[in-house]
Amino acid sequence: MDILFVASEIAPMVKVTGLADVVASLSKALRLLGHKVTLALPRYPGIEASGVMIARRLTPLVLTIGGERVEVTVFDGRLGSGVELVLFDVPGLFAEGPSRLADEDEGDLAAARRYGVFALSVVELVRQRALAGTPFEVVHAHDWPSALVPYLLRDREGDARPASVLTIHDLARQGLFPREALRLIGLGDEHFQPSLLEFYGKVSFLKAGLLAADAITTVSPTYAREILTPEHGERLDGVLATRAKEHEIVGIVNGIDYAVYNPMTDPALPARYDAEDTTNKARCKSALLAELGLPIDIERPLVVSVGRISPQKGGDLLATALPKILKSDACVVVAGAGDRAILTKIEAAVAKAPERARLLGDAAEPLVHRLFAAADIVVVPSRYEPCGLVQLYAQRYGALPVAYRTGGLLDTIVDCDAALETGTGFLYDKPTSTSLLGAVQRALAAMTSPRWPGLRRRVMRLDLGWDRPARRYVHVYRSAITKRTA
Repeated sequence: MDILFVASEIAPMVKVTGLADVVASLSKALRLLGHKVTLALPRYPGIEASGVMIARRLTPLVLTIGGERVEVTVFDGRLGSGVELVLFDVPGLFAEGPSRLADEDEGDLAAARRYGVFALSVVELVRQRALAGTPFEVVHAHDWPSALVPYLLRDREGDARPASVLTIHDLARQGLFPREALRLIGLGDEHFQPSLLEFYGKVSFLKAGLLAADAITTVSPTYAREILTPEHGERLDGVLATRAKEHEIVGIVNGIDYAVYNPMTDPALPARYDAEDTTNKARCKSALLAELGLPIDIERPLVVSVGRISPQKGGDLLATALPKILKSDACVVVAGAGDRAILTKIEAAVAKAPERARLLGDAAEPLVHRLFAAADIVVVPSRYEPCGLVQLYAQRYGALPVAYRTGGLLDTIVDCDAALETGTGFLYDKPTSTSLLGAVQRALAAMTSPRWPGLRRRVMRLDLGWDRPARRYVHVYRSAITKRTA
């Protein structure tokens, strides 16, 4: 199968959210299954800085946008995974990179222009490939920055209209822009109506993809159900419910790349270990405590939190629970940046226990790996979580996740029973600091059980790789092709 991925991020070169990890590892997994995968991205400065070799095509793509002639320079490359790379460049359009992509881009007309031109470039690439007799069979778009692609492809004919799949990684990010965005991407006012791109007085890029894609997926079965409700539907639950009547919205849990996240081979760790021999996990813990200037006491539980500090990620819940967690004589390390008010509260709690707590801010990737390897417990306090990767990394490195029963967290963590005979983590039922604290205390109590080492081995033996999820995506692609050609 010839598959075109369309995305705004890829790890490790351009990473703002977990989407970057998914794009890199899923495209690689599909390649390993024997499919041809091409990844379309904007040409951000960080890609070449990472050392990826790219070559400029002599002939640019020529777009006509609202009567304006726009030349798009195309660059080709190949990742180490064998995935082909196509980069689109317009002078000045992508020079800043995607650093603001996670939170601030929406509503910015410059962002609408940026990702609108990107989508138009992808559609022109698809057209040219079809004319050359080598059409893509499937175009797989990811989140709002590429969601215009299925919409712009919808009215194409023949090979220029491959099957399209849209994956929702986070419904809360929708690409909402003022009405003027239509003009910037060459679309007329006829598109500004409730049955098309108009969404509560704005233009919604994500809605465009939801309306037009032949198949819609999201990143866990529970989240696929949650987004059909007013509580989690982000005002798009009606659109999604209509699509769900036509064709199931498929939830496929993300995997992790064992070539990157593997304590047996991880070059970031001071010592290697696996599920059959976890002895060196203690060495990793000692080394991390020394690195952070904390007392080296491997018997003291190490509780870690990694990720963006925000209300959605439950940073405020952790900040409120932190003083009481520290009273239990645990050592706590928080790595992340974000909401200033929440960080101030965490800083105050850390300042009262400097011998047992650290706030690191944004941590470099190697340090994040060392944190997972050292941790006994990893807290994932998100109020909602489409899938989440932190809990999967924690399990892979033998740390037990503590999380709220929501989205992909519920799909990837089985709550431990009192005897620790079953379970792969600790879940709590209400998104409150009290419930979070109770679950952490359950996990800390479990560490005193003689069955804790067996529990650790159990979570490390979980199949968290991408092979099974990738095969499910292939099934979705084949269904989309059948629908497209029916």
